[in-house]
Amino acid sequence: MAQVQRMSRLMIKTLRDDPADAETLNHKLLVRAGYVRRTAAGIWTWLPLGKKVLDNITRVVREEMDAIGGQEVLLPALLPKESYEASGRYDEYGALLFRLKDRKGADYLLGPTHEEIFTQVVKDQITSYKDLPVILYQIQTKYRDEARPRAGVLRGREFQMKDSYSFDTTDEGLAEAYRLHRGAYIRIFERLGLDYRIVSAVSGAMGGSASEEFLAPAPAGEDTFVDCPACDYAANTEAVTFEGAPADGSAHGPAEELDTPDTPTIETLAAHLGVPASATLKNLLVKVDGEIVAVGVPGDREVDLGKLGEHLAPAVVELVTAEDFEGRPDLVRGYVGPQGLEKVRYIADPRVAPGTSWITGANKPGTHAKNVVVGRDFEVDEYLDVVVVEEGDPCPRCGAGLKLDRAIEIGHIFQLGRKYADTFQLDVLGQNGKPVRVTMGSYGVGVSRAVAALAEQTADEQGLCWPREIAPADVHVVAAGKALQTELALDVSDRLAAAGLRVMVDDRAGVSPGVKFTDAELIGVPKILVAGRRSAEGVLELKDRRTGEREELTVDEAIARLAAQD
Repeated sequence: MAQVQRMSRLMIKTLRDDPADAETLNHKLLVRAGYVRRTAAGIWTWLPLGKKVLDNITRVVREEMDAIGGQEVLLPALLPKESYEASGRYDEYGALLFRLKDRKGADYLLGPTHEEIFTQVVKDQITSYKDLPVILYQIQTKYRDEARPRAGVLRGREFQMKDSYSFDTTDEGLAEAYRLHRGAYIRIFERLGLDYRIVSAVSGAMGGSASEEFLAPAPAGEDTFVDCPACDYAANTEAVTFEGAPADGSAHGPAEELDTPDTPTIETLAAHLGVPASATLKNLLVKVDGEIVAVGVPGDREVDLGKLGEHLAPAVVELVTAEDFEGRPDLVRGYVGPQGLEKVRYIADPRVAPGTSWITGANKPGTHAKNVVVGRDFEVDEYLDVVVVEEGDPCPRCGAGLKLDRAIEIGHIFQLGRKYADTFQLDVLGQNGKPVRVTMGSYGVGVSRAVAALAEQTADEQGLCWPREIAPADVHVVAAGKALQTELALDVSDRLAAAGLRVMVDDRAGVSPGVKFTDAELIGVPKILVAGRRSAEGVLELKDRRTGEREELTVDEAIARLAAQD
């Protein structure tokens, strides 16, 4: 028999107004409906209703992980510094990492993710190929010291996450584990009722090769992704690639210097010469691990520093400052051009293709040059796709114009390969008795993020509107006020619970029917059953929270209808 939650005994405090600091829908509604409470910036307390939703998502994730043979473990959140120093991520994570010392002065960190520790656990526990493949997972709190925690539980400094890791001796085994996780994630997000897209992605600080993200489209999302209306291509903007076609550079005349005073920006240059910005070459100077590097893109495009950083990881990329020009007469601020640059590595976007001609800086104050041809007047050291993707850019697969949308990252899968196995020398004895290096996969689901994503996608003007699989109850029974109605509501609730339904009943005394109805809409249980004006006749009103459809049913009919949906 399922349990009945009586609101007269439930710790819940609903709010009529949005929190003053709330910007996103999930932040407003989860606080107003009494699911979470802010403890500090980016740190949240999960109240009884919120914990039920979180647990329901955890249950779905656990069931699907167990179904593919995953074995659940629980690793510590407090971790020794040495493991992350060995992988290089102690420095790579930078300020995102929570660092602390114990009373003896030893260095520790709060785990942002656990590749290193899982690798060491398997190294300690598994010695033979006969014990592989294996999939291990945990559902645990992670910690990242976000500079600007925002959007409620969507971007916190601590968050609930499922992370799993596959271990095998062959690349074929890794591909199979990746396929299993991909299928499990599809089932998880479909069961949760999420609208999602699977997109190509980059691995970032995780390392590895093949990588896909599961994104939930929502205006509050912090990820931008593209999808093609003409084919099934979809990708995170940082993973979108462009292949520039070489041009015939012989048709262009020789490079020629132009007097262009007071034109240090693309906008002022284009206006001065009466040319489109796309005819100019923008040269952005950055520092890569302290070394000055020039990045060339068409003048009408912006450099995506995030994408550039992903390409050059684990190197640290930062913009140059005024001090970096001191002692460098070859670098003329506002007039840098790739021709004649000395001791500066030149990276270009593929749109700056061989044979194309550009107007660019002449490395002299107040001077630019035209007819500067790639491959004739300067060489590109490395091509990297680094521009900010724009609506209408060509699809890498079919050439149609791409569409841009915002989304919340709810899952990410990686084929890590042997990055961490190499770091920790994770070998097992192979069939021939010789050591074999293990290959790994890493797979994450944002459990607390899924709560925020569902709130963003399913809420309406009245409040939250949970899918049944993860709602805090199957049915919300409302006693409209009088003793007879409360008595009927409690009786019906017991009978529904006996039929296996999870029931929340609003039996609060001294609370007006209007407040109860408003709270029922705000809390968002899928079905609302009202003991109201026809209670004396044994007639109830059943409302579908999502569609708003209402119908009057007898007690027996209501119980039968709701039980049939179980």
